[in-house]
Formats: sequence, C-alpha cells, structure tokens
Amino acid sequence: MATSLLRVSPPEELLRPLAVPERLLLGPGPSNVPRRIQAAGGRQLLGHMHPEVLQVMDEIKAGIQYAFQTRNRLTLAISGSGHCAMEAALFNLLEQGDTVLVAINGIWGQRATDIARRLGANVCELLKPPGKYFTPQDIEQGLVQHKPLVLFITHGESSTGVLQPLEGLGELCHRHGCLLLVDSVASLGGAPIFMDQQEIDVLYSGSQKVLNAPPGSAPISFSERAREKLLRRKTKPPSFYLDIGWLANYWGCDGEPRRYHHTAPINSFFSLREGLAVLAELGLESSWERHRANCTQLCQGLLDMGLELFVEDEKARLPTITTVRVPEGYDWKDITAFLMDKHGMEIAGGLGPTVGKVLRIGLMGCNSTSDNVDRVLRALRDALKRCHRSKL
Repeated sequence: MATSLLRVSPPEELLRPLAVPERLLLGPGPSNVPRRIQAAGGRQLLGHMHPEVLQVMDEIKAGIQYAFQTRNRLTLAISGSGHCAMEAALFNLLEQGDTVLVAINGIWGQRATDIARRLGANVCELLKPPGKYFTPQDIEQGLVQHKPLVLFITHGESSTGVLQPLEGLGELCHRHGCLLLVDSVASLGGAPIFMDQQEIDVLYSGSQKVLNAPPGSAPISFSERAREKLLRRKTKPPSFYLDIGWLANYWGCDGEPRRYHHTAPINSFFSLREGLAVLAELGLESSWERHRANCTQLCQGLLDMGLELFVEDEKARLPTITTVRVPEGYDWKDITAFLMDKHGMEIAGGLGPTVGKVLRIGLMGCNSTSDNVDRVLRALRDALKRCHRSKL
C-alpha cells in the first residue's frame, strides 16, 4: 500500500555497483591513500565517546604535536577539511572590528580575506604578485602601518607553488602585539616548520596531502598566547560547530571531563591517526628530505624539457607542489585531459590568480617518489608531442 504512494523511483545508477577508477593523483591534492591508511579508515565504526576512540584522539593529538613541532596543549583535529580549519582559526581569533592583516600572494590569502570580512573584521591586505613571497621587511611595514591583532600568512601556497619563509616572523609579530596565524595545508610534512621555535600562534593543516589520508579532518594548534586571546573574547565565536572552547573539551585539552559536542567522523580519525603514524615512523627530517630531493629532480626534468618554472627563486619553491608555466601554444586543459585519459594520471591547472597560466604537479607523501617523477615527465613529453598546438 505504501509503495503506491511513491512518485520517485529508485535511481537506476544506485542499483549498479560503485565503480571508481585507479588513478595516480599527482595534482595539488588529494593524494593517493596507501593500503595501510585505507585499511584503518575501513575499520568497524565505534561510538564517538567510546574510550577506544578517545584514545585514538589522544594519539592524533600527539602526532599533530610531533608534525607541528609543538608542545601546545590546545592541539586537535577539526572535523572538516583544511578550509574548515581556516574558518575555525579565524572564527575563534577574531571578533567584529578586530584588525587582521592578510598576506596575499595566492588564493589562500584571498580566501582568508573573504572569511574575515564576513566576520566583520577590519581587513587590511599585504599584497605580492603570484610566485613571490614576503620578506620580514614587508611584514614589519604592514604591522607598523595597520597595527593588526592577527597576521595571516600561507606557508605553502598551493595555487602558485611558493614556500613562504617563516623565520623571524613570529618574533616580529609579537614585538608589535600581533598573533601569527599560518596555513600549512600544502606544506606540512613536506617542508620544515617549527611551530614553537618559530613562535607561530595558530597553525593548521589538512589530512589529504602529505599525510595521505582522505580529506575531512584538519590538524590545528593554538599557542598559549592564542589561547589567552580566546579566553578574553567579549563575544562567543559565531560558529558553535567550530567553537574551540567546546572542541578543546571534547579533545581533552582543558583538563575537564570530556563532554559531547558533535558526532565526529570516527573513521576519518582512524585514517588521520594512521597517516600521522606513517609520518612518525619515517621521521620528519627524512620526509622533508624526500620531498626536497624529488622536487629538485622534477624541476630539473621540466627545465631539461625546455619548460619554464613559475617560481623563479629556487629556495622559494614549494617542495610538495611544483608550478610550471603552460607551454606557449598549448591549452592547459588539453594537457591535463591527455594525462588523465592516456596515462591515468592527474595533474592540475592553475587556481585563483594562476588559472590558465600554470600546470600544478604534486608530489606528496607516498606519491613523492623518484619513479613518479619519471612517470610524470614521460607523460608530459608524450602530451607535448600529441596534444594540438596552435600556430600562434
């Protein structure tokens, strides 16, 4: 009887088995997920307040402290992607009318500006062309001029391929009464970062790049200076879901009995835990060296092909994501489509200010190997021979 009331039939596509192709993901993320991390994420679900899950969360916290090189007690993983961690950082640090200085040399500074303006913050912009980075002199000039409470800067700018030097920026910010907020989604595990030594106040990342876990969980940590700023807020954070006070309790960071806040993505936490375990077993210094060496090999191979690297300054090249200018006469979409169709391999075009200008090649975590460098170079040579080229 109830069936006769239905006006929408079961969709035919859902009555067929799920089909997912095998591809080598050498774009800016996500990266391929190794079998070990897949297996961790495929374990049977447990309740989000079960002691075994709380133990996994404690292990994640320790893994993040290692990856970030911090002893901050307010360290946890946001139930969401790197974008979600960006919002969590800004939502909790800023109140309406607070001044934030955003260093913009790619899309992530642009996104931070958008979020901060939605919060009603007084947003000041520090600008550099895509492919360039900020010097301490640039930063100090902005701090003196705008007197911000928070400086946002991107360590690994995945839209442009720039690795931002961080040395001295934390001390500089603190001298001017400012907190340092750093985005390390594309760089964590692939390039050196020392949260405590570099006096970074808020640092966040994502699970799907060097950590090789599926997207959906995002490490974040707050220094004591940042935690005190949270405690001095006059208003509650605008998001209940991303309220660090609640999350700190759920993650056991405040010394109080843990209370329910939200139903966490348990299996994503299993995967993140295993990704952090792989990084810990390899060791940060070994991981940094692996990414540096493979990036160097890739860059040399691209130059040998007569291609032009987008980031001119070698020391400012992000070792996890390499940007190369689209060769003259080619459509970047033809190249990326050819690699996908003929080689089962993803590389990406530009993003934000680099759309149409660059190809982006990612070598992250388990995907950062010398063999993968050789594979992508062979595939690119094939594409440049066989893709249509204009006569301009």
